[in-house]
Amino acid sequence: MTTDWIAEDQRIARGRRFDELISPPAIPVASPPPLSEAEICEAEAELGIAIPDQYREYLLRHSAGGAVNRLCRSAAGWGWHGDSSTNYDLLTTDFPHPDSYRAYEDELDAREPLTQDFPDHNAYQAAWEQWDAEYGVFQEHKTSGAVFIQDNGCGFSTLLVVTGPHRGSLWFDGRATCDQILPLNLHGQPVTFMDWLAHRSMDLVRW
Repeated sequence: MTTDWIAEDQRIARGRRFDELISPPAIPVASPPPLSEAEICEAEAELGIAIPDQYREYLLRHSAGGAVNRLCRSAAGWGWHGDSSTNYDLLTTDFPHPDSYRAYEDELDAREPLTQDFPDHNAYQAAWEQWDAEYGVFQEHKTSGAVFIQDNGCGFSTLLVVTGPHRGSLWFDGRATCDQILPLNLHGQPVTFMDWLAHRSMDLVRW
């Protein structure tokens, strides 16, 4: 069965994102207060995830925001204020390690339609639109099961994995320049959430 990638790309693009929700009232403090256990449980139930342990401790004991995008409840539900990239429809899908899709990415790149391979422009345009939609779906799935927890500027972001075997790990979305999602490490080991807070993501990436 042939996949209609344009329809699939449109379906994923309609996924729930926080910029579509009603933002909560502004709180005139640098770091919003911590959340209660009941609030965190409510957020987990609504989002369909289990918040990683160290991030959970941070939410309970330190702040609901601060150095990271703020987890809060609006009139439309729970989400991370300041983040418009996380697709909530994909939060319950396991985060894929980049090694798991490297071969598919190479194969997808290799079959990008070229004008000389088609008899006319219309045939080329139709093929390219299907390929481009498949590429868009693929890129969206690269961050399944992860939250864009911090905006690092220039199109870069830090991801916190909330679903799957890599839950609790932190990654750097460097696709703006290197087209890669890279693990964050400290002294050769995966960085913990609390250790990460004391560093810049850029300093924890091995390019």
